[in-house]
Amino acid sequence: MNGTDTPSTDGSVPARELRVSDAERDYVVGLLQKATGKGLINLDDFSERADNAYAARTRAELNTVLIDLPGLMHRESPPAGVSGTPAGTAVPDRRLELTAHYSSLTRNGRWYVPERLLVRNRYGSTKLDFTEARIDGSVVQVELDIKWGSVLIIIPTEAAADVDAITEIKYGSLEDKTRSTGTAGTPRIMLSGRVHGGSLAIRHPKRGWWR
Repeated sequence: MNGTDTPSTDGSVPARELRVSDAERDYVVGLLQKATGKGLINLDDFSERADNAYAARTRAELNTVLIDLPGLMHRESPPAGVSGTPAGTAVPDRRLELTAHYSSLTRNGRWYVPERLLVRNRYGSTKLDFTEARIDGSVVQVELDIKWGSVLIIIPTEAAADVDAITEIKYGSLEDKTRSTGTAGTPRIMLSGRVHGGSLAIRHPKRGWWR
């Protein structure tokens, strides 16, 4: 994407005005995470740009979050092989998006868990209990986008959690009572993203009648 109004393949809509997919937004946020790791942007800047990326509707809007970052570029779409699937192959949607505002977000019991979860909550608590969940695979990627609310993650005793990809805990705390990061366990719950203004707690189920 170079900012020019290059015609689309059918000659009717400039490429920069084409709508973007969730996969393209996720790809750009991944580039922003790399920029944070390189020290090109700070965590506050990352948070603002990630919000803009997820809100982008067109390629032009999506490209604005990368335009001043050297060496980073969002091409017309994520490169082939990003998701392990050749270009041109239809990919089923294996991401579940959970969203809440000013309210509690809870999933427990025998709920369905695909390979990827995106959890957004503003001004509300979040509880994800994987103890009895129907989990799609051996690894679940959970991306958190939480502002001003606490998060509780409950994983089965034989499972493991990994918090290495959490990019930000601001005005809050992270407590992993399972101490399972870096250890073997199935399923493996891979946590990433940010929690702004709240705590993130991870634990196994409590023994006894109450959980």
